[in-house]
Amino acid sequence: MNDVDFVEVLDLDRMLVLMVLAIGVAMLVGNGFAVWQHHKGNKPKGEDGEFRPARAYWLIAVGLIMTTLGLLSF
Repeated sequence: MNDVDFVEVLDLDRMLVLMVLAIGVAMLVGNGFAVWQHHKGNKPKGEDGEFRPARAYWLIAVGLIMTTLGLLSF
């Protein structure tokens, strides 16, 4: 009987790198857009709450690290 190595068949190592890269880019784009909209004076319609710049910049930094690691892992 043939042994099937699912890690090689599904290329799970590459998939993990792509997931880290995708999440990092999403964090960069999403939080960058939120900061940009806040500087323009816009806020989401129907949403309460305040803009927390420290959190947004922290998530941008984490997204930048994840994106960098994802790109370097190719």
